[in-house]
Amino acid sequence: MGIIAWLVFGALAGWVASMIAGTNERQGCLLNIIVGIVGAFIGGFLYSLVTGRDFVAGFDITSFIVAVVGAVILLFVLTGVRRRR
Repeated sequence: MGIIAWLVFGALAGWVASMIAGTNERQGCLLNIIVGIVGAFIGGFLYSLVTGRDFVAGFDITSFIVAVVGAVILLFVLTGVRRRR
């Protein structure tokens, strides 16, 4: 995928994850993109661990779900870290 596609994909995944995690009010578009892209890496890594197969990302529904799941995990971890401080 090109860089623009990654940014759009990350923004969508981060936005959906922030709505699920309840952090949408505190995040802007840039943070949604970052959370979505990092979440895609986390989700792909976890997918590989669970299934034993390498995850090949594309612009499809499976990649989107994996990215959203990874982003939700990232947001819950970050929220937990912030609450401890």
